[in-house]
Amino acid sequence: MTPDRAAGLAESARALAAGEVTSRALVERALARIEATRPTLNAFRVVRAEAALAEADAADRELAAGVRRPLLGVPVAVKDDMDVAGEPTAFGCRGEFPPAAEDGEAVRRLRAAGAVIVGKTNTCELGQWPFTEGPAFGETRNPWHTGHTPGGSSGGSAAAVAAGLVPAALGSDGAGSVRIPASWTHLIGIKPQRGRISTWPRGEAFHGITVNGTLARTVADAALLLDAAGGNHARDPHRPPRLTVSEAVGRDPGRLRVALSLKPPFTAVPARLRPEVRDRVLGLAERLAALGHTVEEADPPYGQIGLTFVPRATAGIADYVREAPDLALLDPRTRGAARLGRLLGGAPLRAARRAEAVLHRRIGAFFDSYDVLLTPTTAAPPPAIGALSGLGGLATDRAMIAACPYAWPWNVLGWPGVNVPAGFVGDGLPVGAQLLGPTASEPLLVSVAAQLESELRWHESWPPVAEPDNRVA
Repeated sequence: MTPDRAAGLAESARALAAGEVTSRALVERALARIEATRPTLNAFRVVRAEAALAEADAADRELAAGVRRPLLGVPVAVKDDMDVAGEPTAFGCRGEFPPAAEDGEAVRRLRAAGAVIVGKTNTCELGQWPFTEGPAFGETRNPWHTGHTPGGSSGGSAAAVAAGLVPAALGSDGAGSVRIPASWTHLIGIKPQRGRISTWPRGEAFHGITVNGTLARTVADAALLLDAAGGNHARDPHRPPRLTVSEAVGRDPGRLRVALSLKPPFTAVPARLRPEVRDRVLGLAERLAALGHTVEEADPPYGQIGLTFVPRATAGIADYVREAPDLALLDPRTRGAARLGRLLGGAPLRAARRAEAVLHRRIGAFFDSYDVLLTPTTAAPPPAIGALSGLGGLATDRAMIAACPYAWPWNVLGWPGVNVPAGFVGDGLPVGAQLLGPTASEPLLVSVAAQLESELRWHESWPPVAEPDNRVA
């Protein structure tokens, strides 16, 4: 284990259990890395230095007494839309937020597994955009190229993991907000089945389109964090049967029928796949074919699925805005989205929810012919810092859809997806591809991702030492 970059999640847990390192040492190193990169990466909104060290000492006492838990003493981070007892949950907003009275269910389960929560990572305002910038905290930067965004809205978690500040982190994904930053920072990002990781104290975040997910450098680490955080609160409305996803890592998936889809789902504004991104996704498709899978081009029957997304997303924003301490401090784009959400929050929202069953049947039938769907995660590499942050509402939506038209349909469906690194384009900017499946397909997707990882060894690449720059793509 080197002090300048975190070891992996599984390796950290193994070393702790073997007595090769202490939790205090790991947490001290993580805190030092976070502090050292604050001027360059700015990944964290809240750093729990004193509390985390106390928790590390408690973990070391348990380890010395022979106690073993899956993540006992391992430092991890969570996104700042998740409640951590004693800390505010600002979700990217300005203003004074009260400290949370208790942990959210996902955080509670991480603690039960023994993890030490070192801090809460930055996210754009209410998780709306694929960049992590705002007046509440400044700019979170991409460790591969600090002139560019790490994506969003789980950009702080992605930057922290990609730079080796922590071995893994939780994020949330309402329109690709785990998969997009994973793509743009060369990480594994798992968006699990709806309900697999609880979003409690919100039974349904953004009316069911947002789920909590994991970011890590390896498939095994992302799956281990998913298993540790997974499970339900007694009052969760979505309670899928328990899976141990880690068991699928290294499992032979067999010979699969893989559909390659490069066409974006219908959107109201143009979206074009950049040729350099297309080439990297095709490279992954060729690798899957070389591994013995049958790969052919086929597009899912998405239809007008976008009409079901907008009411749920904007009504969700309106829900959060009602809780904001000072509406005047919110981004004008947020206030505009909330106004639309209040308009769509009645009959249109109910119709959008009813449509999900129809979409499940129609798009589910696609998986009678194919086992896995491979698509780009984004249509473009990560934009430069500031490229989207100063735009108006419509211009932001157009730019966002143009860059990220592929991820959001799986949020409507509530089904699993895994981003895998696809390589680099331009001036060393990471891009990724999605492995997508129907309900409860996490084990299959993880087994395919791990198979690719064993061939491509993407986790062996690290970003350069983060230095501030003003380069643009």
